[in-house]
Amino acid sequence: MSIIEQRRTEIRAQETTYHVVVATRTDVDRAEPTPKVMITLEAGGPDGEPVVEGSLDLDVAVAATVADLVADELLSATGAARPTRRRSAGRPAQQGRPWNDELDAELEARWIAGESVAEIATSFERTPGGIRARLPRVGCDPENPGCYLPVPPSRRTDLDGGEPS
Repeated sequence: MSIIEQRRTEIRAQETTYHVVVATRTDVDRAEPTPKVMITLEAGGPDGEPVVEGSLDLDVAVAATVADLVADELLSATGAARPTRRRSAGRPAQQGRPWNDELDAELEARWIAGESVAEIATSFERTPGGIRARLPRVGCDPENPGCYLPVPPSRRTDLDGGEPS
């Protein structure tokens, strides 16, 4: 067994302390290692006596479904409402995705050609804030459309074409 990631949480409710461990692992001793999620729950009373202990060993493919079922049942049993999740329906398709040299070159060319942040953001399927944040990384001035950032004095060459001073 090889643990890929592990998270530990301690929850206190009145006089009981719950320890929850969620680990993602693979069974490397099998011919075809399959990722698993193991959830372990232990709880102790005020004097350390065991109150609850148990574990679940799930295939990654069903972990999200089991989590939703358990959450729904726990919320139903306590009468609590399920918290609303952050909506991502209006999120641009490429938001948060990595940039590459080709995208950087296209961003630079479009900015220098005079396209607006909004036009570029729509074309790249990213947010205007993401475009503004990326512009300095490709040498463009986000405050002045169609312009490069000025070269700082420490990077300038002298008039003789020599190295920076």
